[in-house]
Amino acid sequence: MLGWQAAGSAPLVSGEPVPFPETIATAIRIGNPASWDGAIAARDESGGAIGAVTDVEILDAYRLLAEREGVFCEPASAASVAGLFRAVDGGLIRTGETVVCTLTGHGLKDPERAISTVDLGISVEPTAAAVAAQLGL
Repeated sequence: MLGWQAAGSAPLVSGEPVPFPETIATAIRIGNPASWDGAIAARDESGGAIGAVTDVEILDAYRLLAEREGVFCEPASAASVAGLFRAVDGGLIRTGETVVCTLTGHGLKDPERAISTVDLGISVEPTAAAVAAQLGL
């Protein structure tokens, strides 16, 4: 089992509490997790690892999930996919292995992140008729 924390909030990686955690992934901005012992036990019992991913990596995964997969998740959920890319690059995951990334948080938990991250480009009135007209329907 692999676990991923945001680099600015990675107490399990550093081995000590982070007094002032910082990350764009607000749901995992936890400097001293209550489930510390359980997370370490899961890592050890599974022969896995816990690593950290940067906010840049998280946002890259966040955008990729939306653009390629149509998945609108919150940044904290995108951290698992950012970790997947890091694990592949680092040789922790081999070709042909089955991988499951857990994405539990919907993008509407952090709508301001989507607005500030994505180039909206097009603006329409918030009506069904206006949206349909923009889509050519």
